[in-house]
Amino acid sequence: MNDSILIGRRRLLTAMALSPLLWQMNNAQAATVDSHRIVALEWLPVELLLALGVVPYGVADIPNYRLWVNEPGLPASVIDVGLRTEPNLELLTEMKPSYLVWSAGYGPDPKKLARIAPGRGFSFSDGKQPLAMARQSLLEMGQLLGLQNQAQHHLAHFDTFVAQHKPRFTGRGDRPLLMISLLDSRHVLAFGPNCLFQPILDEYGIVNAWQGETNFWGSQVVGIDRLGAFKDVDVICFDHGNDADMQKLMATPLWQAMPFVRARRFQRVPAVWFYGATPSVMNFIRILDNALGGKA
Repeated sequence: MNDSILIGRRRLLTAMALSPLLWQMNNAQAATVDSHRIVALEWLPVELLLALGVVPYGVADIPNYRLWVNEPGLPASVIDVGLRTEPNLELLTEMKPSYLVWSAGYGPDPKKLARIAPGRGFSFSDGKQPLAMARQSLLEMGQLLGLQNQAQHHLAHFDTFVAQHKPRFTGRGDRPLLMISLLDSRHVLAFGPNCLFQPILDEYGIVNAWQGETNFWGSQVVGIDRLGAFKDVDVICFDHGNDADMQKLMATPLWQAMPFVRARRFQRVPAVWFYGATPSVMNFIRILDNALGGKA
C-alpha cells in the first residue's frame, strides 16, 4: 500500500475516534435539491444516496472508497473531488453542486462548504446503535430529496434480506466470532458490540468475541499479541488492498501460533465499510454467509 493511502487511513481512524457529532440538519427543502448534482464528501452519505437509487455527482477519495468500501460500486461517471478531510474546494466551486452531504463531525468546516452550496451532515452513530441511526439517516435523506417511498422500499428490502439469510446460521453452534481488519504488522482493528454489524450477529445468534474496550465508532485498535487470548473462535479479517502486509504477518511464528490459525478457523474476506449504512450491512451479510453460512 502506498504512503498516501496509509496516511489517509491513519487520519481516518484518528478523526473517527476523536470527532464529536456536532452538525445538525439545515432547513433545505427537497424542491431546492437537484438529485443529479449532489456531491458526497464522505462515504456514509454515498451509501445513503445509492440506496435511494441516486448516483452522486461527485465523491471524495474514490481510490480509497474502492479499497475500503468495495460495495456498492461507483459508476465511472462519478467525479473524484479530493480527500474527505480536505476536498478540492476550487473544483467543487467549478462543479456548482446543488447540495453537499458529509458525515457529521468529520471533514472540513461546514462554514467553508456553505460558500459553495447548501448541505448537511448525516450521523453514523449515537455510540450505541449505528444501524438504527443508518435507518433514520436514510429516511432523512429520502425526505430531503423527495424520495420517501424509495427509502421505505429499501428498508423493507433490507429487512427481507436479513431474514432470508438467517437460516444459514441456525446449525452453526455457539462459537463466538472475532471480526478484525489488519492495520499494520503489529495492529488490527477489532469490532465490538456497538459496531454497525452487531444487530446482524444478534439476529443470527452469533456471539461477538470482542467484548473489550471500543470507541464511539464500535471499533478498537488492538495489538496483534492480544489475539492469542482467543481460543475457540472463528475469525474473519476484512481485506482492503493490504495483501503484502497480510502475507508478512501470516508468515510470522507469532501468527502461526494463534489458536484460531492452528484450528484453521481464520479467514480473509473482502472489504466492507465498517462505518457505513444499510448497503454495507448487506455486503457484510453476503461476506458472512460465504465465510460461515451453512457451516458448523
